[in-house]
Amino acid sequence: MSAAVITLETQKDLSDKLIIQRPPLGLSLQGRIRIPGDKSISHRALMLGAIAQGETEIQGLLLGEDPRSTASCFQAMGAEISELNTELVRVKGIGLGNLQEPIDVLNAGNSGTTLRLMLGLLASHAGRFFTVTGDNSLRSRPMSRVVKPLQQMGAQIWGRKDNSLAPLAIAGQTLKPVHYHSPIASAQVKSCILLAGLATEGKTTVTEPALSRDHSERMLRAFGAELSVDPETNSVTVTGPAQLFGQKVIVPGDISSAAFWLVAGAIVPGSELVVENVGVNPTRTGILEALELMGADIQLENQREVAGEPVADIRVRSSSLKSCTIAGDIIPRMIDEIPILAVAAVFAEGTTIIRDAAELRVKESDRITVMAQQLNKMGAKVSELPDGMEITGGTPLVGTDVDSHTDHRIAMSLAIAALVANGVTTIHRAEAAAISYPSFFQTLTAIVN
Repeated sequence: MSAAVITLETQKDLSDKLIIQRPPLGLSLQGRIRIPGDKSISHRALMLGAIAQGETEIQGLLLGEDPRSTASCFQAMGAEISELNTELVRVKGIGLGNLQEPIDVLNAGNSGTTLRLMLGLLASHAGRFFTVTGDNSLRSRPMSRVVKPLQQMGAQIWGRKDNSLAPLAIAGQTLKPVHYHSPIASAQVKSCILLAGLATEGKTTVTEPALSRDHSERMLRAFGAELSVDPETNSVTVTGPAQLFGQKVIVPGDISSAAFWLVAGAIVPGSELVVENVGVNPTRTGILEALELMGADIQLENQREVAGEPVADIRVRSSSLKSCTIAGDIIPRMIDEIPILAVAAVFAEGTTIIRDAAELRVKESDRITVMAQQLNKMGAKVSELPDGMEITGGTPLVGTDVDSHTDHRIAMSLAIAALVANGVTTIHRAEAAAISYPSFFQTLTAIVN
């Protein structure tokens, strides 16, 4: 069996072109994989460390572009953060309510988490003025979902298109507590309001239609906030004003990054992979449940708890997949993994339907449209639904030119699809993968046999 040829070429415009040539007799994937630290937890560790009293130590931080944006924003507001690395990052916090006015515009880059969560903190810093922006993609993503509840608390925020788009200007205020009923299950919305509630006198509550990821709740408790959860009503309450104290945080591997290898191991014949040290927080394991519904051969091994978060090694072997319907409460628990799940569905027998995922249209790209277009270019049968996709499996993929649309999850999903496509696939603007997974291409090359 001849080896696959995987080449990364930098173009004149500094974008990267990833070329994957599958050998005529196919390939298999073998090995053990260490994935980057969880992006959601990395963001929150940096933020809470910055506003806590004392020092926070972070091990296993994700070194992607998004956490770098968070670190630079909080450094600009007075927090001392050591050089970012995976071994140990030290954050000297300045205490809740003590963020300083930055002398320049805060830039969240491509990171919606940075911008949306930070707004809750900035809005509650009375008497201080902040301006925040991001890259082209982030400036087109909706911010009204966090601006409106903050305004109900008394926040003063201005921006484009009726205060819904960055750049945004914030005049910090003394906020009042609210009980916010969120129309969508969104960890970013929930976390933004809880962070605003830290400095607000009284009880601030967020109720969601379904349970979204709970990393903020776990970490806020660990840092000393008074927080209660009502699982019956999907409600979380924080009591302010709070006092936060620096902690030691160990960041587990990101299940969103593991998902690419889990699907790859399932769809590439003759493969067996072990993904080590994966965070398996139950609010994030929708992708495991979806793949099991499709008949994937997945086992959790060495299950343990690390710094309050459940962790496991995950073994995946290639298997025959079958179609299913993915909708309802599982969607918020796997929203970032739906692009790679769509790739799995292409190789499943029957028609897979994904619904209730309209949130995908306002991510780094319109992930419903982009995944349908790019997979169809490769010969798949994918139809768009207003809130999802309908994917008829069993059609062989053929290598061609595809484009990430500068979306990291699209870039990596297309790379996995290319492993099972006949011929040569060229993925344009593949450098987007570095947003969440800087070593993705090196790992891909290492496991291909």
